Amino acid sequence: MSHAIDDAASRRNARILAVAQALGGANPAIIVSLGGLVGESLARDPGLATLPVSLLQLGLATGTLPASLVMRRLGRRGGYLIGATIGVLAGSIAATGAAIGSFWLFCLGTFVAGFYSSYVLSYRFAAADTASPAFRARAISWVMAGGLAGGIIGPQTVIWTRGLVPGSEFAGGFLGQAALALLSFGVLLTLRAPPPPPAASTAVGRPLSVIARQPRFLLAVAAGLVSYGMMSFVMTAAPLAMVVECGHPVGAATLGIQWHILAMYGPSFVTGRLIDRLGKVPVVLIGLALTAAAALVGLSGTSVAHFWTALVLLGIGWNLGFIGATALVVDCHRPEERAKTQACNDFLVFGSVAIASFSSGQLLSVGGWATLNWLVLPVTAAAALALLVGRARGVFRAVPA
Repeated sequence: MSHAIDDAASRRNARILAVAQALGGANPAIIVSLGGLVGESLARDPGLATLPVSLLQLGLATGTLPASLVMRRLGRRGGYLIGATIGVLAGSIAATGAAIGSFWLFCLGTFVAGFYSSYVLSYRFAAADTASPAFRARAISWVMAGGLAGGIIGPQTVIWTRGLVPGSEFAGGFLGQAALALLSFGVLLTLRAPPPPPAASTAVGRPLSVIARQPRFLLAVAAGLVSYGMMSFVMTAAPLAMVVECGHPVGAATLGIQWHILAMYGPSFVTGRLIDRLGKVPVVLIGLALTAAAALVGLSGTSVAHFWTALVLLGIGWNLGFIGATALVVDCHRPEERAKTQACNDFLVFGSVAIASFSSGQLLSVGGWATLNWLVLPVTAAAALALLVGRARGVFRAVPA
């Protein structure tokens, strides 16, 4: 009965957070769709074209720890309202940079947008905080499913605002980004996050160094890092590869990103149940296999169909790998340890994602699209092998003591 009562509140919050995720999820979708193209038009060095997208990831990594501290002090809702305000500011700065032709001001806007994303991506943990063990994976999936709408809203905002600002083809997309963050502010006002468990106010928990040395935590971080890092590595370069390297139209690249983001979040309706049925590690392994399959498709041809198929497989692989890895992280900490453990995970994952994103632009300009896809294969294979070895040794059967 206590689980039913707890999960009634968790279900309500998960629905609210799913709507906020739909609006906040448009933030990276817009930057990924346009960041490389705006960067290519403004940067003097072609190798810096993807820097605006990479700075989104760097801002995300940099913002995870401050966001955790803000939410610990003000609570989930107070922190998320600050995050939405940052989102409005980020879109406004990026739009100004694009409109006046300032590459570095535009980069500042995408970096600040990463701070907003650091709040948005913690919605999944907020949904799991008070859910019963039986509902926890599905609560995470519900919130991530909100990104499905974000995958439509973001690219469609790009398409409908194109040319909105005279003299700047893409500045309107970033004004749309700011408007969506403003809408999410109103949604988040209705969030009723329960107070933390009483233990959190009196117990400090284990030192972070002890938690982070757990083999299960290291493997969970590695799973999230590879799932998200390889997705970002390929996705960041895909619009540039389509338009600049292969000569496909901008519209095809934008729609490719839309299909990719739909594939990222669409499976969330079933991922939680899939985890309940198959287990966390098998679901992550399936995700890694799909990421490798996306690379193989990318190597097999450069038509629009090849790009779109690869991006869809990449999105599904990310969904299974990242949600499975998130569920593994939740198993690594006690209630009073959740804030620092989750922040540590996100800092490590998104810091590595920022490096992968920036590297993709450099490698694309030097080695081309094929080089990026070849590099995905050994990385995903190594992560899968580590998970299999850990599972065979019973690493994931232990529970935090």
